[in-house]
Amino acid sequence: MTDTPPAQPNGPQPGQGYGQQGGYGQQGGQQPQPVQPMRPEDEKLWATLIHLGGILFAFVPALVGYLVLKDRGPFVREHTRTALNFQITMAIVYVVSAILSVIVIGGLLALVAAILVVIFSIIAAVAANKGQWYKYPLTIEFVK
Repeated sequence: MTDTPPAQPNGPQPGQGYGQQGGYGQQGGQQPQPVQPMRPEDEKLWATLIHLGGILFAFVPALVGYLVLKDRGPFVREHTRTALNFQITMAIVYVVSAILSVIVIGGLLALVAAILVVIFSIIAAVAANKGQWYKYPLTIEFVK
């Protein structure tokens, strides 16, 4: 009779999760990597794309960009912050215009807001692409 080792159960051992070699919250003994700062041209590119994305997708690109890129450099952080504040302000304007759509002024307000979003977002994108700081006019500062 040959001695065969007992079969190893599939899956994690007691006290271990999948992909863990032991220890709490560590995968394979790796330490979390610090966030790498972006190169200046990458910061300019992302800032430009976030401003332009606001024209089509409202506050979503600015929110995602702020949450993901805010620690990658001061330039992209400031541009995503200002874009997010502007887009939140415009979302409030759209809600007010929807409420006022009972009377004609609501439709007119929504049209003016849409035109302002396009114009100011293009101006901000051009400034970001040139590496310049930009602050949207008519904006409430929600995120500081």
